[in-house]
Amino acid sequence: MSSLANQLVRAEKEEIARAIRTLLGRPLVSRHDDPAAFDLIRKRRGPLIQWFDYFCGWRLVVEPRQGYARLVKTGPPGPRAASRPARRRRTTRAPFDRRRYTLLCLCSAELLTSPVTTIGMLARRVVQAAAVEPDVPAFDPVRNEERAAFVDAVKLLEHYGAVTAMDGVTEAYLGDEDAKVLYRVDTTRVIRLLAAPVPPSGARPPGEGGPAELTAEARYGGDEPTGTQRALWARHSLIRRLLDEPVVYRDELTPAQSAYAASLTGCRLLRRAAEEAGFVLEERAEGLLLVDPDAIATDTRFPDDGSHAKVAALLMLDLLVTSGPVTAGRLDAEAARLLRRFPQWARAYQSDGGGPRLAADALEVLTQFGLARRSGDQVAALPAAARYRVGRAVQEDS
Repeated sequence: MSSLANQLVRAEKEEIARAIRTLLGRPLVSRHDDPAAFDLIRKRRGPLIQWFDYFCGWRLVVEPRQGYARLVKTGPPGPRAASRPARRRRTTRAPFDRRRYTLLCLCSAELLTSPVTTIGMLARRVVQAAAVEPDVPAFDPVRNEERAAFVDAVKLLEHYGAVTAMDGVTEAYLGDEDAKVLYRVDTTRVIRLLAAPVPPSGARPPGEGGPAELTAEARYGGDEPTGTQRALWARHSLIRRLLDEPVVYRDELTPAQSAYAASLTGCRLLRRAAEEAGFVLEERAEGLLLVDPDAIATDTRFPDDGSHAKVAALLMLDLLVTSGPVTAGRLDAEAARLLRRFPQWARAYQSDGGGPRLAADALEVLTQFGLARRSGDQVAALPAAARYRVGRAVQEDS
């Protein structure tokens, strides 16, 4: 093979690897928001579709004309997946609460009826939809807090490109129920937002097994899988967890996943998946870790000074690593000490009860990143935390 041909093959592999990690970090990529990333995914969509299907059992939908790519990530969530909520697009970036999720679902359903709507028409349709659902609280747009929740739901749909404001701005509805905002609706993209293998409208009520049915994937055989289907599920579920979670410990794996990870076939395919996606696979006695050298595939980072909780988490991690398991009360005291030492820092916590609140938020960060685990009143560092150990400086003689 000529030198030029080698360069072309290498460039293709690098582009595919970058596109895989881009989709893992952003499962919905739009031409409008990132034309370079979308063009790369469109260009390499064939190998990308094959990679996600073979290694993860996930479906990739690329719509060149409509200008988006959607990675449909399905399956039951891992132990740390609950810490990735939808977030408000306004200044606070606070996570969605139950009310906002409810209004998001109602808005999405009502947007399917027309390619064009206004914020007032959409609000009235949500009022009607909530009124006929026995388990859904009524929507009252007269109340300020209701309009704020409604705006957060619509803003998230705008962020995903499901609706586009053609005239006016969505935030105007916060202060005026009669605000005029005209939207163009991308009904196909609204449908693509849903990643459940079973449509909610076709699922049984919760008391009859509804939630489990929403995530059921027929390709794995249900309650009576074949040997091939069990092996396929072991591969897909393990690689899904490696791609979605910062670290996967062996004691958290199911027996089937553990056996697959220890097998020759499993080891070979894990290494191949990591190589083709541009990850570095760390295999240790305690667990497995995929490292992205370019930090493309992650939606949040640590260490990171983006929040006071993350800064406190890094400072408390050294205590956990060097002192072994400590009580939650000691973490509270350490957080209070930090606040006293830096009175101009973390002003949101500089009040009564600020120390325990900061400690709780920092511990949530450490738990999310697989660095610490709480059992009762004891908090212990997990093996991955050793990489953040503060080393002693050594001066070499000249």
